[in-house]
Amino acid sequence: MKENICTIPINDLFKPKDGCPICRMEEMLEETYVDFVVGDAMMEPSIRIETNRKGFCHRHFSKMFSAGQKLPNALIMESHLQEIIDEVLPKKAGSKPDKKALEKIEELNKTCYVCDRIESDIHHLLATVFAEYQKTDEFRSLYREQPFICLNHYALIMRDAMGKRGVGSKYMSDFHADTYALTKNYLTSLKEDTSYFCSMFDYRNRGGDFGKSKDVIERNIEYLTKEKP
Repeated sequence: MKENICTIPINDLFKPKDGCPICRMEEMLEETYVDFVVGDAMMEPSIRIETNRKGFCHRHFSKMFSAGQKLPNALIMESHLQEIIDEVLPKKAGSKPDKKALEKIEELNKTCYVCDRIESDIHHLLATVFAEYQKTDEFRSLYREQPFICLNHYALIMRDAMGKRGVGSKYMSDFHADTYALTKNYLTSLKEDTSYFCSMFDYRNRGGDFGKSKDVIERNIEYLTKEKP
């Protein structure tokens, strides 16, 4: 498959054949934006306006703290806190709570700059996946060779595949069949390993070999939640 600026990240994400490729896609975007926020974005006024307004979820505040020096984190928090003082909380306490202020606080608790960027960019990357799938046999083979597509991302992929930048009618049947197989086959295998794991606690199997079922709980969590425990 010929690489260009659009396909290079896709190739890199699909070649390892380790877990769900869309989970790797999200992880790559997350790492990129966390590093960006505590790095180059520090001096970008347009970015700071967004981060001041949206803030960050607990997960990404924690990752920013781990990835960056303390000063960049403190500067981001300083201007974000000022935004809350100026634009979210009421200027003074009235005789009863300010409903608009409460709505703003509730909305702020739902927003995160990094989450929003991931949500936006993943759809662009999926559009590239669809384009490559329709373009070359090589990528179609690479797609089919993935270990699995997690349950959450199966829904995401198929919804996008049916959209304007999705998979055309010529390839939709094959793409759906391939994606379904990657999800269903692993789900079936996971269920079998889970049942085997449970059976090993029967007194009749005491001392037996758990085999590949020994990490099945961890694999269940990763498959069902798209995050490793």
